[in-house]
Amino acid sequence: MPADGPPDPGRPPGPDPTPAMPPLGKLALDGTRPEKTPESYPRHWEADVVASDGGIVHLRPITADDAEDLLVFHSKLSDRTRYLRYFGPYPRISERDLKRFTEVDHRKRVAFLALLGGEIVAVGRYEGLGKPDEPVVSAEVAFVVRDDHQARGLGSILLEHLAAAARENGLSRFEAEVLVENHAMVRVFREAGYGVTRAFAEGVLHLEFDIDPTERSIAVRDSREQAAEARSVANLLHPGSVAVIGASADESKIGHAVLTNLLSTGFTGPVYPVNPDARSVRGVRAYPSVIDIPDEVDLAVVAVPAAGIDDVMDSCLAKGVKVLVVISSGFADAGGGGTVAERRLVTEARSHGMRVVGPNALGVANPSPAVRLNATLAPKLPGHGRTGFFCQSGALGTAILASARSRGLGLSSFVSAGNRADVSGNDLLQYWQTDPDTDVVLLYLETFGNPRKFARVARRLARTKPVVAVKSGRHTAPVPSLAAISPPIDEASVEALFEQSGVIRVETLPQLFDTALLLAYQPLPAGRRVAVVGNSTALNLLVTDGLLDEGLELAGDPVDVGTAASPEQFAAGVEGALRGPDAPDALIAVFVPPVAMPGADYAHALRDVADGAGIPVSAVFLAVEGIPHELSVPGPDGSPGRGSVPSYASPERAAAALGRVTRYAEWRETPVGEFVVPEGIDTARARTLVTSLGGEREHTLTDDEAVELLGCYGIDVTAFRTVHGADAAVEAAGELGFPVVLKAVGQRWRHRSDFVGVRLDLGSAEAVRTAHAELALLTGSDEVYVQAMAPKGTSCMLEVVDDPSFGSLLSFGLSGLATELLDDHAYRVLPVSTDDAARLVRAPRAAPLLTGYRGTEPVRMDALEDLVLRVGQLTEDIPQVRSLALDPILASPQGAFVTGARLTLGPPPSRDDAGPRRLR
Repeated sequence: MPADGPPDPGRPPGPDPTPAMPPLGKLALDGTRPEKTPESYPRHWEADVVASDGGIVHLRPITADDAEDLLVFHSKLSDRTRYLRYFGPYPRISERDLKRFTEVDHRKRVAFLALLGGEIVAVGRYEGLGKPDEPVVSAEVAFVVRDDHQARGLGSILLEHLAAAARENGLSRFEAEVLVENHAMVRVFREAGYGVTRAFAEGVLHLEFDIDPTERSIAVRDSREQAAEARSVANLLHPGSVAVIGASADESKIGHAVLTNLLSTGFTGPVYPVNPDARSVRGVRAYPSVIDIPDEVDLAVVAVPAAGIDDVMDSCLAKGVKVLVVISSGFADAGGGGTVAERRLVTEARSHGMRVVGPNALGVANPSPAVRLNATLAPKLPGHGRTGFFCQSGALGTAILASARSRGLGLSSFVSAGNRADVSGNDLLQYWQTDPDTDVVLLYLETFGNPRKFARVARRLARTKPVVAVKSGRHTAPVPSLAAISPPIDEASVEALFEQSGVIRVETLPQLFDTALLLAYQPLPAGRRVAVVGNSTALNLLVTDGLLDEGLELAGDPVDVGTAASPEQFAAGVEGALRGPDAPDALIAVFVPPVAMPGADYAHALRDVADGAGIPVSAVFLAVEGIPHELSVPGPDGSPGRGSVPSYASPERAAAALGRVTRYAEWRETPVGEFVVPEGIDTARARTLVTSLGGEREHTLTDDEAVELLGCYGIDVTAFRTVHGADAAVEAAGELGFPVVLKAVGQRWRHRSDFVGVRLDLGSAEAVRTAHAELALLTGSDEVYVQAMAPKGTSCMLEVVDDPSFGSLLSFGLSGLATELLDDHAYRVLPVSTDDAARLVRAPRAAPLLTGYRGTEPVRMDALEDLVLRVGQLTEDIPQVRSLALDPILASPQGAFVTGARLTLGPPPSRDDAGPRRLR
């Protein structure tokens, strides 16, 4: 063993108080030292990560400048922790070891620091194994966490980021040596989701595992991310105490409004006004600074001008505030230097473990009787309910809360995130997934921070809880300040994202509340059959028309009880429809108040008969919307509870709301499908080929290059030749076998919908010569494609569409002028499951032409689905593929035959949702 090698980890390092370099477990290093000129610092590895307790830590690669801080970190470790990490006493780090620890090359030797408030709280590293002159494919990994930060999940976080860095550097395997008694460390490796092999000798476990992501490791990562981010939001919505920084007695100030709302709602914890110029505000003792508050502060609401935010931040960081809600504007919303100030605010907050809502936020609220938090500018909150609401707009927040209140929609929680500099809709989705007090989720969105993550999280949540969303900016780009926060996404991408994720998309806020009321208080329908009962034939017809427009069906003829019917007769008509032979999946009751009878009696009768019906029941009480008292089934606190009957002001709105809910119920019952890797794929060869073709350099592949890359994914292009002259065309046709196709060369001719540049079914040499002469006269060139004739079929096209802020989408449609004119294409977000593929090829309006329309023979839909899965896998594995078009694909009963392809490579998009956990 070299003189500077590690000590035997099975015993103490010896009498030398500054022993040789300690092991990464039982380490066998190659003895090399880092190069004198280090590799460039990998800044893209830096990340803010949510720990399991909801706090934030900052991860970054180690540098030589961290030597002193590393010594301080080591000194704060307990003897027990040092023993478990280094397999023996290791009281201090020698200068030689310190140099080795901090001077790394970020390739064979990598180390990450986890920092909080500038202090190191955990260290993780890997050291490449093998001979110096051989490529490193395996490394030994280890980490140590300061005692006061253990049990926060930092070991798992470090392992994720080390594995991602190792994969980037070409490594494929980790090894680790762990003392058997180090149960926490063994559990980190065992529960990471990798296939770990283990061997035991002399009290030490030797662990080995491949670090390529597995289905289980990805599931573990996502589960830990969800739990940590949910805990982070729980800290926001369940604070034990609140400070209002900028609290004021001046009623024109926002600090006065927030403090007033907190006090009037009856927040269950202490409220601390912070105002350096007042002894008390609204009769509550005030403090000059948040530092002067004698007790802990969980949540601080900031209502001071943007110019004073730095002083506020200093005091909050010193106090250890967990969450900051910044109501003040003047940050990225104001542009210019405000954007810089906002980034500095978030960076400082996260570096000290704090999360930020806002800036420019309306605030947060939790109407639960156990919390009664109203840290918003809205004077009154809706009642307590089981609906969570995330609103990006601060300006609309007050109106949204007022609308919810007026329509009787109770809320479990409300967050208005304003500029969404830190806490976003994705965080709230993570929280609501496991929140036992939330059954329905509502979103008002203006931009997306991380659309790929939204797709993943929303899809998982919508399987158990309905998600209803308004996305503004369908026809216009966001205002410049919002675009600076998050780039706009193409409308086709948004539509695909919502549809595939099961999100119920609505276009207006009234539609949002119409849908939410039905979801919040009534069960989901089991089918599309709807009964209609009313006291007006005209209104019954309007409801019927609305239902048919939504693709729903009538369960028997509409029942008209007559305008003179009593409340008891009205209820009997509803009861008969519910219990009759044509038992419906839903019911809409229509009521026009008669002159002589009060409507309240009819409402009571409907509520009583609908309660316990087991199907969704809604009403059209003209000019009444929401949950009026007469249709409400009171909950424990008097607010409307399950079984309350929502009323709509018009038949069309009632039918539209039921249509949306029915389609969601059908989506939820549809199998998710599997994320499979099709057979016959050679990803390694494809990556090598892309690297040889220029990697991330933007360029279009030649025909031969495109065919070779597609072949790596089992996508065969019908055999062809590119030739010059009629003689060469005839020779190529003979090699390929008659009949053949001749195609003009050049984008102008290849994909015209009128096929002017194509000659089909050429069965002889004479036909080939004639076709060649025609194309040469048309194009002015004697160069043509000669291609084997694929079986006749319906022409389709499958494309990869690039969205600069989202990544790649798959687009499918039938070829032809009408398809282009009507934009009859369907889209799916990557990655695609088997169910996504099946839906995609059946989604265009012209898709019945593929499945036997008017007696035609159906094509092989499974072959089209297989193509979708292969293209999706290619795009996921090779992110340099910026555009891809298989056009045309001839779909027939014999299969799906690709007869044309175009591919363009370029810089891969940013995939914030790939790799280890990190905040945006």
